[in-house]
Amino acid sequence: MSDAERHLPNASTGAGDIFQLLLDGQARTKADLVHLTGLARSTVSARVDALLSAGLLVAAGEAASTGGRPPSRVAFNPRAGLVLAVDLGASHATIAIADLGGRILGSTTHPLDIAGGPEPVLDRMLVEAEALLSDLETPTSALVGVGIGVPGPVEHSTGRPYNPPIMPGWDRFDIPGYVQRTFDVPVLVDNDVNVLALGEQTTSFPDTSDLIFVKVATGIGAGIIAGGQLQRGAQGSAGDMGHVRVPHSAESTHAADEERDLEDLASGSAIAASLRAQGIDAETSRDVTELVRAGNTAAIEALRQAGRDVGEVLATVVNLLNPSIVVLGGSIARAGEHLLAGVREVVYRRSIPLATQHLAIVQSPTGERAAVLGAAIMVAREVLSPANVERYVSVRTR
Repeated sequence: MSDAERHLPNASTGAGDIFQLLLDGQARTKADLVHLTGLARSTVSARVDALLSAGLLVAAGEAASTGGRPPSRVAFNPRAGLVLAVDLGASHATIAIADLGGRILGSTTHPLDIAGGPEPVLDRMLVEAEALLSDLETPTSALVGVGIGVPGPVEHSTGRPYNPPIMPGWDRFDIPGYVQRTFDVPVLVDNDVNVLALGEQTTSFPDTSDLIFVKVATGIGAGIIAGGQLQRGAQGSAGDMGHVRVPHSAESTHAADEERDLEDLASGSAIAASLRAQGIDAETSRDVTELVRAGNTAAIEALRQAGRDVGEVLATVVNLLNPSIVVLGGSIARAGEHLLAGVREVVYRRSIPLATQHLAIVQSPTGERAAVLGAAIMVAREVLSPANVERYVSVRTR
């Protein structure tokens, strides 16, 4: 059964609901849509014609004839609008322009210091975005939304960071309002791990409804997809693994009576600190990854232990949420399979057998582009929701 058939609209189906049946990219005839919706052919025809006039659908050739003139097919037009997708990290920014299907049309990445404050960081982001649009010979009027991932807690309903530990000066800053001074379109802001989870699930695991994405970098966090939906929690703080206390085990490097947060033990900054304590020159997550890739034995063992510590917390998450796949990403996870090995060692041992029976724990196959892909998908889902499509068609076809 197709996604379209699993989500059949009711008799009040409007143009926005019919449009949802075509978001899977499959071309369909009007007769197909009549069959899926149960609506009269004249009703479907009028609504499809309105979607074609609005540019949200395009003609997609003809279906095989069963006698007489071959019926025409229509399909979703991902170039009906463009999205600005932004991944702001602790020390980098990736800015991309994507179509409504999530295809990246152009992107740029540059170093930055997120602690420099919101206005300098966002000003540079906006300049880069305008340059990308110019390179693509696309007017800013083609933008239909902006999606931004930031490395800290976000109140999703307002798009404002909330007391972000590694983002001094950003607390409750109105990111959407500031960006809308330049681009007067909807602006959605979320924690970077949530957009990473969206990017991974949509591009690499589209048939997986229950997935946990764990980012291990300067900080540690998790994006949770359950029942096919991103879970943000009541205020947007779901998935904050970094501030969970790590249970003590035989492999722990800290004293039994010493309570430590996961981020204090297994983040890139924490690993660098443990290496410095051994007389090894390491200040940042990048230093850690370079040492690991160079074969430094102490760095490799520190990374493996970090994986065990992540596994101690993740085992509880696996027992509670029973995901099909756990994806590890972030700069530390990309340093090699040592972190992955440590996570697997503990999760498979400490989780209940039913939860791990078919559980896969893998490194991110999408890599660094997952965040901008997720930001683009977040915006596309919002602007292409049934209600928003209905309003758009109404305005365009008056």
